[in-house]
Amino acid sequence: MLRSFLIYLSKAAWAQNMVTNWSFAWKAVSRFIAGTTVEEALQVVRVLNEKGINATLDQLGEHTSTPEEANRSADGIIAVLDAIQEAGVRSNVSIKLSQIGMGMDDEVCRANLARILTVAKKNRNFVRIDIEDSPYVDKTIAFYREMLEKGFTTKTVGMAIQSYLYRAEKDVRELTEIGTTFRLIKGAYQEPAEVAYPKKADVDANYDTLSSILIDASLAQETKLSKDGRIPAIPAIATHDEKRVEFAKSYAQKVGLPKAGMEFQMLYGIRRDLQENLAKDGYLVRVYVPFGTHWYPYFMRRLAERPANLWFILSNFFKK
Repeated sequence: MLRSFLIYLSKAAWAQNMVTNWSFAWKAVSRFIAGTTVEEALQVVRVLNEKGINATLDQLGEHTSTPEEANRSADGIIAVLDAIQEAGVRSNVSIKLSQIGMGMDDEVCRANLARILTVAKKNRNFVRIDIEDSPYVDKTIAFYREMLEKGFTTKTVGMAIQSYLYRAEKDVRELTEIGTTFRLIKGAYQEPAEVAYPKKADVDANYDTLSSILIDASLAQETKLSKDGRIPAIPAIATHDEKRVEFAKSYAQKVGLPKAGMEFQMLYGIRRDLQENLAKDGYLVRVYVPFGTHWYPYFMRRLAERPANLWFILSNFFKK
């Protein structure tokens, strides 16, 4: 299956070395990546903001192998938070815990996450912890809970959840009770049938179930987007699937959730028409804006989600 092969390639060092050395690689990648520097990414955010669209910045990176590398990644994320503050743009940040030490040294990860959240709190900004593949889910949730115990609040840090995991509904119900904000995604990793729905129809059905739970939680707790566009309400419906978007819109209208009580999230470079149409209709939209030099795993997962994008690479490869 092509999707499985592309996910395999996303983790293969030999493939990364080959693809990143192709002369035309950046031309393909730039459709999904907003540059290699925070300055380039901020310019993309400014353009989005002018269209009434908020952003979340992600300095790409994952699975660091040394404490020094993890600390540098955390320093970079802190620099992004400060750059957002200085620029005054409507953006928060997204991070992967494996980027700052999870899986390599939990103490390093714990210290780095606390450092990042301290700056986010000072800047009155928000950090979204991305969810990674299933072996890391329990640990990710544990780190999140630990940060709440340290005194950080759901106004500073939130989670993501994957609808293809069987466990997702239980996690969402437990964590929304304490006001956790969630980015709801379908899931981009290759998971065994023991932990994840193998059929798209089941993933979609669970996505709609989770959407309704999150919308109900936002209504009950009266959560809304902050005026500066940084701190979100409980539900972030993160999908390019128009059927899932329409379900969330319809359900929110049915239960009476105001438009400020949820947001739709989409990836930079994908379905710009849908992003802009939702914003024009008065819905809150946030675009996930990745940047940096460590783009290869992210890029390959985007191809795996929609293998048709592979034509661009192949057409360039065979050009004379």
